[in-house]
Amino acid sequence: MTPGPDELGGEETGAAWFVYMVECRDGSLYTGIAKDVAARIAQHNSSRGGARYTRGRGPVRLVYREPAASRSAASRREAEIKRMSRSAKLALAGVALGKKGVGESY
Repeated sequence: MTPGPDELGGEETGAAWFVYMVECRDGSLYTGIAKDVAARIAQHNSSRGGARYTRGRGPVRLVYREPAASRSAASRREAEIKRMSRSAKLALAGVALGKKGVGESY
């Protein structure tokens, strides 16, 4: 089940951009930025419009989302998260979800 906006600091925060992380069916993690995270997740899970990386690895599920003040700030944070180790990314996602289960297979 994909966490709702209340669980991950959703669109009601008024932020223009969000950094998000999804877990693919194969257990890999993908980080990106979007204005509308729910629509972007839907794109990742469709046959068109998602990132090349997530094609063939779906369905994806949202494990982390944080607001950013601007596209530039979101891009910087995305790059920072992408440089993290897998364990650090899972810890970040686990803190955001407030529960275990991130990183477990589908």
